[in-house]
Amino acid sequence: MPKFLSLLMIFALLVSCAPATEAPSNPDASPEPSRTPRPTAGPTPTQPAPLAILLIPADLNQEISQSYQVAVYDLAQQAGLRFQVRNTLSLEDLSYEPNLKVVIALPPDPGFAALAAAAPQAQFLAVNIPNIQPGANVSVLGGEGIRTDHQAFMAGYISTLITEDFYQTGAILRKDTPESATIQTAFEAGRTFYCGICRPIDWYNPFEYPAFIEILPDAKESEYPAYADVLILQKKVSTVFVQAGLDTPELLEYLTTVGVLMIGTKTPHKPLSSWVVTLQPNYLQATISAWPALLEGRGGTSFPAPLTFTDINDEIFSPGKQRLAEQTMQELFEGYIFTGIEP
Repeated sequence: MPKFLSLLMIFALLVSCAPATEAPSNPDASPEPSRTPRPTAGPTPTQPAPLAILLIPADLNQEISQSYQVAVYDLAQQAGLRFQVRNTLSLEDLSYEPNLKVVIALPPDPGFAALAAAAPQAQFLAVNIPNIQPGANVSVLGGEGIRTDHQAFMAGYISTLITEDFYQTGAILRKDTPESATIQTAFEAGRTFYCGICRPIDWYNPFEYPAFIEILPDAKESEYPAYADVLILQKKVSTVFVQAGLDTPELLEYLTTVGVLMIGTKTPHKPLSSWVVTLQPNYLQATISAWPALLEGRGGTSFPAPLTFTDINDEIFSPGKQRLAEQTMQELFEGYIFTGIEP
């Protein structure tokens, strides 16, 4: 009996340790498809920083080119913009720069109208490029030139300031041009602003100052010195303002030979010992002043270009006299001084 119980216990133990039998699969049941995991969001592509382009001609004076590049580069860096210098800009180029912010261009006209229309998100500034009208995202700076009466007023003021016998000043002008009358009026206003009545030392002098000579439109350039002699030999003028377009090398060299001081509106063809100063628009400074408006998207603006002094002869037009003239010029531009010509 005990032996039988032992066998029964061993059998029960073996049955309890046997692995469970799997339930047979149902061949008619369709397998349930596994779920496709949802894609996780990837990193957002980083947009490049906004771009500023300076468009300058390849043959631009190296010093002027460098000045613009340094100034606009600094402005772009401060604003967190990328910066490029180019000689040309096409509609195809714009398609690669969707984040274009500012385009500043010097003459000649690169096709502003089409470029601005193709990139309405950007602001375009034309610096001294004629025949471009402000509007929409196009702004202009000095496109129609600077006010002739401002140049003539400062020429009259400076010529009187630097001339020993301060009344002996005058101008060489082109006859039968609207600018001639404007220059005469404003030049005299500048002279009077400095010295009032400006009574000559030799009170018996029969001539009236400032003195003017007008060159006939059909006169040859070789004849210009003969016209100048009327001022120099007859009227004893020692400082002259030369109207733009009459500043030929032959005339300027003749005036230098006879010791007459000169003021003009364009850098002379070569350094001249009697050249005092050139009165030119300060387009670079005006560009810097216009920059905040461009960044803010305020287009369609016409920005003024103030005068600046270049080609200065410090021995004649000393730093102290320059400061005095600069103060007067600032008051002139702010509208506190009347040139005699209504704007």
